[in-house]
Parts: sequence; structure tokens; C-alpha cells
Amino acid sequence: MASGCPMMTMKAQTDHPCFGGDHSKAGRIHLPVAPGCNIKCGFCERKFDCANESRPGVTSKVLTPEQAVERVRLVKLHMERAGGAQLKVVGIAGPGDPLANPKTFETFKQVRAAFPEMTLCLSTNGLRLPEMLPTILDYDVHSLTVTINALTPETGASVYEWIKVDGQKIAGQEAAALLMAQQFKGLEMAAKAGLLVKINHVYIPGVNDHESLDLAVKVRNLGATMMNIMPVIPVGLFKDVQRPSDAVMEMVRNQAELILSQARHCKQCRADAAGVVGQDIDLERLEARVAS
Repeated sequence: MASGCPMMTMKAQTDHPCFGGDHSKAGRIHLPVAPGCNIKCGFCERKFDCANESRPGVTSKVLTPEQAVERVRLVKLHMERAGGAQLKVVGIAGPGDPLANPKTFETFKQVRAAFPEMTLCLSTNGLRLPEMLPTILDYDVHSLTVTINALTPETGASVYEWIKVDGQKIAGQEAAALLMAQQFKGLEMAAKAGLLVKINHVYIPGVNDHESLDLAVKVRNLGATMMNIMPVIPVGLFKDVQRPSDAVMEMVRNQAELILSQARHCKQCRADAAGVVGQDIDLERLEARVAS
């Protein structure tokens, strides 16, 4: 991990390690300030105090914006003292959906005031992306990750259990169609506004794998910068699905690479990950040491 990912062609240079930046020089921190979510994915099982689990949606605790700023301060100082990679990126990726939580932008406001040099990013399911894009731009967010797991309502109905719009739950193909319309609209708007946009795609054998390459074409045409195809983690509705092998994922990514630049270094990070990708800092130990 001494350099940016091979085979990755970027529209703009960035230090962001999840967008092709040099992993040996740039660290990142995810701030778990956004617990609420407006959709239910079949593979999502959000838990707290799962210290040994490394997957999206997991965090040891949810932070207030003030606590989040202090965590940035702590991790930044720790990495400076350790030498090597320095903290460059502050992101919010859950454990729910950042755009469904007002504390996301209060946190960004406080982080920007305390650390104006930091690059800001967020991850979203895209349901509220079109309406929230002006706010995202106002807060000088540098890049977005939008998770899109289906290309058709038929497949989406198998991936998503429900979505929530204006307090009402919607399920089935109607929900999937609405979600995808918002995702594609928001992606195109964000790309036209100049944001770097990465598409996360959870590859589920027998469920959505037949749409992955066509989805790559679709998001490329809408302006996505790159794509990250991730193997499903067998939990929730998909607990009995066999996780695709490394060989299968390599084959799929090689095919998708002919369409759109692929991220190959993703570790499917926790919502409270910090440090260099693949070498996360033990935050509980670090915070305990400072408190003692």
C-alpha cells in the first residue's frame, strides 16, 4: 500500500486514500455521528460495541459533534507523533445515512472551523442526495460515495427491505424504483457540480451480480469518477449467501475496469475507522491512554 491504486485514472488529483490517493501518506477518519437511516438494506446489520468486526454500519459508540472534533484532534496528534502518514481526510459514513442526520453538517461545521486544512467527504445511500446537494456544496465537501446496489426495480426489491420518505415506509419495487431515481439524479447533479463521486456496489451472487457491469456503464455515463465493487458480507437477509471468493471479485473488477476506474483497496471500513486504510488505529486504547 505504498502508493495509489494501479489502473486508476482520476479526473482530478486528490490526497483522499479512498479515491486513489497515496495510502502511505494520507490517513482518514470516519466520525460516527449519524445513527439514523432512511432505508433498510437486506445485508445491513447495524450494531454497537462490536470491537472485532470490520464492516460498514458498525461503531463502538455514536459521537456528538463536539466529541467528534476532539477525536479528530486526538488522531491527528497521534499520527503526527508517530510519523509517516498524516491525517488528511475527515469523513462521515454512518453508522446510518449521513444525509438523514442533522448532526452530520453540524459536525462538518465544527471540524472545518477547527481544522480548515482537512478534506471532507461523506457516504450516502443517495435517497436524499438531490435535495441535500446544495447543503453539501455549502459545507465544502470534497467528495461523495454513493452506494448503489441495483439497476432495476426488480433487483432492487430483493436488495432493499424498505425506504422511508416523509415518515412513510415504502417497500417492494415501488421503493426500489424511487430510490434508484434519486440515486441516479443525485449522482448526475453532484458530478456536474464538480464533486468527485465514487460508487460503492455490494456484489451479491444470485441477487444483483447480473447487473454489476451494466451499472458501471450507467454510473460512468452519469459522471461517476470511480467504482468500488465489494463482496457481500453474509449477514441479515443474506446470511446464507456464500461470500464471493477473491478470484471471483478479481474477475468482476477486471471486467468493470474496462468501463470505469475501480477501487481495489477497500477494506469495507467501520463507521468509526481511523488511520491508514488497512491499518486502523485502536481508538479505545488511544482514548484510554489519553484519559489515564
